[in-house]
Amino acid sequence: MFKRKVTIMALAISCVAAVSAQVKDLVQYVNPLMGTLSKPDLSNGNTYPAIGTPWPMNMWTPQTGDNGNGWQYTYTADKIRGFKQTHQPSPWMNDYGVFSIMPVSKKSVFKQEQRASWFTHKTETAQPHYYSVYLADHHITTEITPTERAAIFRITYHSTDSAFVVVDAFRRGGYIKIIPEENKIVGYSTYHARGRLKNFANYFVLQFNTPFTFKKVWSKDAYVDGLEVKADTTGAVIGFNITKANQQVIVKTSSSFISIEQAELNLKNEVGSKNFEQVKTETKKYWNTVLSKIQVEGATEEQLKTFYSCYYRAVMFPNKLYEKNADGEIVHYSPYNGKKEKGYLYGGTGFWDTFRALYPFLNLAYPSINKEMQEGLLNAYKEGGFLPEWSSPGFADIMVGNNSASVVADAYLKSAKINDINKLYEGLLNGANNEGPVHAVGRYGVKYYNALGYVPYNVKINENVARTLEYAYDDFTIFKLAQKLGRPASEIELYAQRSLNYRNLFDKERKLMRGKNAQGDFQSPFNPLKWGDAFTEGNSWHYTWSVFHDIDNLANLMGGRKQFANMLDSVFSLPPIFDDSYYGGTIHEIREMQIANMGQYAHGNQPIQHMIYLYNYAGESYKTQYWVREAMNRLYKPTPDGYCGDEDNGQTSAWYLFSAMGFYPVCPGSDQYVIGAPLFKKVTLTLEDGKKFVINAAANSDANRYVKSQTLNGAAYSKTWLSYFDVIKGGSFTLNMSSAPDKARVTKESDLPYSFSKDEKALYDKVKGIQPPGLSTITLPAKPDTIAKNGLTLYMIDEESSLTKEFKQRMIDAFFLQYPKLIQKYNLNAKKAINFVIDQKYDGVAVTTADNRIVYNPAWFHKNPEDIDVVTHELMHVTQAYKFNNVPGWVTEGIADFVRATEGINNVKGKWAMPELQATHSYKSAYRITARFLLWITQKYQKDFVVKLDDAARTNKYSQEFWKTNTGKTVDELWTEYTASPKVEITYN
Repeated sequence: MFKRKVTIMALAISCVAAVSAQVKDLVQYVNPLMGTLSKPDLSNGNTYPAIGTPWPMNMWTPQTGDNGNGWQYTYTADKIRGFKQTHQPSPWMNDYGVFSIMPVSKKSVFKQEQRASWFTHKTETAQPHYYSVYLADHHITTEITPTERAAIFRITYHSTDSAFVVVDAFRRGGYIKIIPEENKIVGYSTYHARGRLKNFANYFVLQFNTPFTFKKVWSKDAYVDGLEVKADTTGAVIGFNITKANQQVIVKTSSSFISIEQAELNLKNEVGSKNFEQVKTETKKYWNTVLSKIQVEGATEEQLKTFYSCYYRAVMFPNKLYEKNADGEIVHYSPYNGKKEKGYLYGGTGFWDTFRALYPFLNLAYPSINKEMQEGLLNAYKEGGFLPEWSSPGFADIMVGNNSASVVADAYLKSAKINDINKLYEGLLNGANNEGPVHAVGRYGVKYYNALGYVPYNVKINENVARTLEYAYDDFTIFKLAQKLGRPASEIELYAQRSLNYRNLFDKERKLMRGKNAQGDFQSPFNPLKWGDAFTEGNSWHYTWSVFHDIDNLANLMGGRKQFANMLDSVFSLPPIFDDSYYGGTIHEIREMQIANMGQYAHGNQPIQHMIYLYNYAGESYKTQYWVREAMNRLYKPTPDGYCGDEDNGQTSAWYLFSAMGFYPVCPGSDQYVIGAPLFKKVTLTLEDGKKFVINAAANSDANRYVKSQTLNGAAYSKTWLSYFDVIKGGSFTLNMSSAPDKARVTKESDLPYSFSKDEKALYDKVKGIQPPGLSTITLPAKPDTIAKNGLTLYMIDEESSLTKEFKQRMIDAFFLQYPKLIQKYNLNAKKAINFVIDQKYDGVAVTTADNRIVYNPAWFHKNPEDIDVVTHELMHVTQAYKFNNVPGWVTEGIADFVRATEGINNVKGKWAMPELQATHSYKSAYRITARFLLWITQKYQKDFVVKLDDAARTNKYSQEFWKTNTGKTVDELWTEYTASPKVEITYN
């Protein structure tokens, strides 16, 4: 057997190529706190300080939020609960494979609130390779420096008080063991927020340089006997004999998705006998090597910090999921089949976001890294039967599109030498013609798309226009890859024809994209300002431009290039008004568009980010130059509120990187970058083979944002785009900048960017008239059962018919019996129209979505036919309508289970009850435990306590003070009293 004996960090450094020996210190310009001033209802990035290497397997972050809170670090927080190993790609995705470390002093406390310490940003240092903070309550300074799979902590105990370290393996299953004779702790956490993963665990090891004088393990809220424990919630506390002030304890830690032994091997390989300063120096050098691929001149300090802070984000995701075993082989745990497999694998990214600019950036600057990623996608296909669209770490059921096609095709078409590309192409065809194991994998609604040329509005598939437009673009990338691979002409023509399906949803009267029913008529009424519904996190003004591959034909549909330019102008001239009725409230993406004051331009979300560059297709490049500079100046700052929406795993940062260089990949799958206007006087891009491509704009300034003329390698250059193949040859691109726009510039047809109908006219003419086959034998789904009574409406949508008519009637009866009571008691303004969706692909029990759909898993009801009060619980969530981050999940769910307990109609037959108090319980442990605690408060203190608690949560009045205001005691004091005398009176129905 051939064994690749390589050192992974060395391989990674070689992949980013040798630059000159004199590498600038670019790390100094990176602010990992950019974007951390965020919350669910307003994102300024929704980032956290990710302390790691480029493309790490894990990262570290100070943790200010509760365990399980996606907002694990927020800039406005004033307490740190621990230092968390994280893989979290987004707060909306939450995390997987986590554990945390927290130094404490004086007492061996381990509960999150007790161990938390005040801190200030004034004593916090955050850099990509290093983090330090002073924990005021413990008089301790904690420092971290990472490698790809490991890290070293340096903990300075400034006084000789009792000194401890808490290790928290989180919840949802874990194991921990203290090995005092080796000064070691080992364990694993099975926590993961997305999907159902087989055999998943994040194994960890912590090696201390100081003997343990105190050692205990804990579960829930109490210490347990022995030195190891396996339970739902686990952790350990160890203590040291600190004999002098400022004594330091060193902790070397690593993790693995394979085994504890592999975690120890990772620690040996990446840290070994190195000390803190050695690892810090090496990781900083690695960062500078990566960041030095693009060096800029003529920038302000703020621009430098913004550029390199964005650069840092653009090379953090996706994360490596692979490791090197004892034989030197590259191996990985597969989240797709639960087995240990050979080869590369990456995860933690959503292609809906990142196909647009992040992957094109990697193709240009780091092709060897992207080749690894493509080989990882091949392994994902082999192991899971489909390509992922959102991996966290396996299939995640979120967002739309089949954009793995773009990611794969663009890489191969831009020179990536992918092993077994034909097998990967097979994966693209499989995804393009089948629905996957969850709606976000493969193509949801593909039978309609292939039959009609669009996903209809009236077949119970949401976001249908967004799906259609993205499927059409994905088909373009498939046919381009098919051409490159020499596939049969009939296959090329099929996907070329499908790439024109965008035409089927264009409303010529409104000059916008619009939902269409299966019968061929447009959906009505139509409000182009309505977010969601037929679109994904946007409206028609955002999605109409998602014809990346055929913008010229989109202009023709609008009446020509002049009318097209006018429509582009309208995006900015319209006021930032909106219709949020689909969501039942203003989601954060809407609010970010509104406050940006750029009309309908919503740069804080991805669908419209390329739109600024489309003026080039209309021959009005000066408008692109103006708006690109406006977006960079107004929407990006190197500050905690520095983004204008979710950063999203490098995508929003990659937009800035490309735009600051002066060009952007409007259509991945083509070889073109559409020209904008560079931000700097000079940009030097060092390619992987050592060649340099230099962008010169000597007269550039804030006023001189317009391109007067340009040369490529010294020759006059009139095109509005650059070829990837010209860039990678190396050379120079010089722009003569001016303060006055060149409105008289005449753009030749050949100078306009790529459009399929214009630049491959023979193929376009051959396929443009081909009609899809039609529905034929496909039966349209029945209309939702609509039941209206006493001012309430229930839409019953059955996406699989295994539930009997009688059982569905029980659900309907439960709705009309329970919901009026909940509205009357808790929220008179609750939504009066609700969707019940029975969906066999949902793998939970039930979930309530932001648009007032309650999705039920029929398999649960097959196993538990009497558990009808699942309906009661979920109806309370609709009633709650909480939209604020300050409401903990245990409060939200505890109230819902309290309502189930007190208002339920079939709990006895459903064999559902709140558990009696146990020593290991806490008020945050589980929904039913919280519910019983709340019931005790209503019986002991205040009958309407839960009504008031619910109202405070809904009206943004909830805080920790709520408990004391209404009962005279804090929540912890109440819990202590409850545990001493937990008796409640309850009769279940």
